[in-house]
Amino acid sequence: MRAKSNLKAILDKKDLSIRQFAEDTGLPFETLRRLYNDDTKQYQRDTLGRICEVLGVGINEILILVDDEETAE
Repeated sequence: MRAKSNLKAILDKKDLSIRQFAEDTGLPFETLRRLYNDDTKQYQRDTLGRICEVLGVGINEILILVDDEETAE
């Protein structure tokens, strides 16, 4: 099992660009781009907290657990 970022799906559903979301959160664009593309290796608590706060979602909506077999496809 591994954690997978669901940020792309959430921002797409809310019709928000990464750039606009970076402005809304005050977080660096590059940090959010990595989360959006699921390229993040480590998740910073403060970053996840700010994302959840601005989007009004729980951490379980941002990070989802997937089987390693699913990610290999």
